[in-house]
Amino acid sequence: MAHANDPGHPDSYYLATAKGLEDRPTLKEELTADVCVIGAGFTGLSAALNLAELGMSVVVLEAERVGYGASGRNGGLVGSGQRQDVLEAEEQFDVARSRQLWNFAELAKQEIKNRVEKHNIPCDLQKGQLVGVHKKSYLGWAQQLADALTERYDYPFCRALNAQETYEYVATSDFIEGLYDTEALNLHPLNYTLGLARAASDAGVRIFENSRVTSYTKTDPAVVTTATGSVKASFIVLACNGYLGNLEPRSAGKIMPINNFMIATEPLGEDRAREVINGRFGVHDTRFVVNYFRLSDDHRLLFGGGENYRPGFPKDIAKFVRPYMLNLFPQLKDAGVDYAWGGTLSVTVNRLPHLGRLEPNVFFGQGYSGHGIITANFAGKVIAEAIAGVAGRFDVFAKLPMHTFPGGTLLRYPGMVLGMLYYTLRDRI
Repeated sequence: MAHANDPGHPDSYYLATAKGLEDRPTLKEELTADVCVIGAGFTGLSAALNLAELGMSVVVLEAERVGYGASGRNGGLVGSGQRQDVLEAEEQFDVARSRQLWNFAELAKQEIKNRVEKHNIPCDLQKGQLVGVHKKSYLGWAQQLADALTERYDYPFCRALNAQETYEYVATSDFIEGLYDTEALNLHPLNYTLGLARAASDAGVRIFENSRVTSYTKTDPAVVTTATGSVKASFIVLACNGYLGNLEPRSAGKIMPINNFMIATEPLGEDRAREVINGRFGVHDTRFVVNYFRLSDDHRLLFGGGENYRPGFPKDIAKFVRPYMLNLFPQLKDAGVDYAWGGTLSVTVNRLPHLGRLEPNVFFGQGYSGHGIITANFAGKVIAEAIAGVAGRFDVFAKLPMHTFPGGTLLRYPGMVLGMLYYTLRDRI
């Protein structure tokens, strides 16, 4: 259902509390720019803003509305590090490469804080994140990770919690241990996206909505075409992520679009809300299909849980998500649900972000695997650097190992469903 004041966005708690919504024109002319960015989410807007600050002319083409995709619908958690934790990264690479990726994530976190402050973005930025350990075989992981971050990453901000300490933070008996990170963040994602768009426009970026790209030429300069206009540009940035569709088959097989779902309860009141989560920090658990949640500034529980792997959403999203919430918080069985929504993100086989170039002048960023706020914003920044001729940080990401989903774009969904069933069973053991 669309919001009465903004028919281009799906209904959600974020839309109901959006600040800075504005109508932007549809492309109806032939333009020329240094760079054409396709997609007005975190990746595209970050790239556009950074490119404009480097003195380039930029056009952004968005098929729907600014922040329409995962950037405006996600859980709002800005975790430290990459989607893989440093223990996993050390095992796959080595400490030096793992530390490099960690440092990039710290720079990404600072980039978000800097943008919020510089552009006065009203996105309810908060500090703190707790990871709830849900199964006995993971006992000890929190302490091991906290020790590694302190000893090898100059990051003494994580503390392992026992069951009682964890319960004092989050009132669920599901968590048998916890890890609390005082320097992680959370925010209102749609308002952050709208703030980035405003900053980009102020920097001279031309943003067009309802301007779906139908094709682009593999030439230099390239011509990007919509139903009613075109942009001739020296560079293209593909920033579509889970909404890439059939626009670029060469990169589509590296990602799996999946649908994730959220609800917002009715206002619980400050006292009851604090009995559930004792603070404004973000929370997620250690399940493969992760639950994630936090409190809003008006004392609602914003809760994400459950996924599906097909084009459509459940008919009743609130009914779909509510059991995940009650599994952790049975004390909320009488709490009403005011908003329910879904969105599409994309994952990679190894949960590492996928950045690269398809032609010398065509760059892309995708596959953030549920860690998109921090990773996508930084992806846009390093893509902008690469277009400007400083490709060092971009090349680190572009050289990360990346696998095609078995069966490619045709057969990846059946394989994904089988894989997710396997990991869901493992979550319960």
